[in-house]
Amino acid sequence: MTFFQPVGESPSGDKPNMADGKTRQCLRCHVSFESEWAGERICVRCKGTRSWRNGAPVQSFSTSGRS
Repeated sequence: MTFFQPVGESPSGDKPNMADGKTRQCLRCHVSFESEWAGERICVRCKGTRSWRNGAPVQSFSTSGRS
């Protein structure tokens, strides 16, 4: 008899659907895009930039006009 549930499995033994892609807003440029999986939050265009590939920090844009 098993008293624990393996991580990533439901009680019925099914694996969760990790491919929960949907329309999301990019955390970098704020443009809507179709994600391919539940954790994708940066669009393909932003991932293709040199600054993203080099690990540059995201610039903070103030909406109040103050820096």
